[in-house]
Amino acid sequence: MRKDDILRLLKEADRPLSGEAMSHTLAVSRAAVWKAVEALREEGYVVDSLPGRGYRLMASPDVLSPGELIRPDGRVGNQVICLERVDSTNDEAKRRAASGAPGGLAVIAGEQTGGKGRRGRSFQSLPGKGLYLTTLLRPPVTPAEVSQITAWTAVAVCRAVEALTGLQCGIKWTNDILLDGKKLCGILTELGMEGESGALDYVAVGIGVNVSQTAEDFGAELADIATSLGQYLEHPPRRAEVAAALLAELDRLCADFPEKKESWLEEYRRRCLTVGREVRILQPGSELRATALGVEDDFSLRVRRPDGREEIISAGEVSVRGLLGYV
Repeated sequence: MRKDDILRLLKEADRPLSGEAMSHTLAVSRAAVWKAVEALREEGYVVDSLPGRGYRLMASPDVLSPGELIRPDGRVGNQVICLERVDSTNDEAKRRAASGAPGGLAVIAGEQTGGKGRRGRSFQSLPGKGLYLTTLLRPPVTPAEVSQITAWTAVAVCRAVEALTGLQCGIKWTNDILLDGKKLCGILTELGMEGESGALDYVAVGIGVNVSQTAEDFGAELADIATSLGQYLEHPPRRAEVAAALLAELDRLCADFPEKKESWLEEYRRRCLTVGREVRILQPGSELRATALGVEDDFSLRVRRPDGREEIISAGEVSVRGLLGYV
């Protein structure tokens, strides 16, 4: 933890920091500061020592470290756990929720061995290529209100990607983030309920972003329907930079949820690429073909059947013709 504390101070500083100043701030010895700086250097951080002035962080490697990401005063990211490998960041967050972890905890991993998407599907989670993040929320709302948080998260992810890279994202209803019609990011939200009262206990909001994968990384099965930031940028961002951008926007989400729904709904509608397209609505044992007409006030989807009848879709899987390789 001392290493993370030193890294946080160096990241936040706009000038060199002396060992004495950091030892005073953290109530540790100067020798402990020096050891922490050496440990950071061993991980690949470039830390200059300026005689008479102190330490300055010059460059950071593509590693995930709580010291870079923790937001002590934030609603999200006030506790950060970074793991090299985990079965699923959602599952890890849920395990910690069961042990009493507070809202705002962020679990971040470089690889998932059991990454999952909606309806029990697997989610490709190659080591070192993507950013896999779950934030644990405990909002004081009802289960019905929190059902809309996946759509809010889709807007937050679009904002984070655009703030970091300038790339313009769209949303496939309800939870896929697209670049040029290919999937960049998936979102999986899972709820925990109190057994006796049925009240909401927690929300685990999982986000998987493709950062540096190539078409070869995706393989023949996914290359035509998935993409990464690295396929659009000469130099993809570091995974820690992606995580920091996401945490900032998720913090903004938590500040607004649910009172400021109108602005988030307006942006969701503007970004939703499903509207106006022919869709297939896949539900257990049935398939409905229809035209997507619009997003309702509760983020559900209004569709029109071939016979002219309209209905509201709030569950199931929507596949969009012409996007994500669907034909």
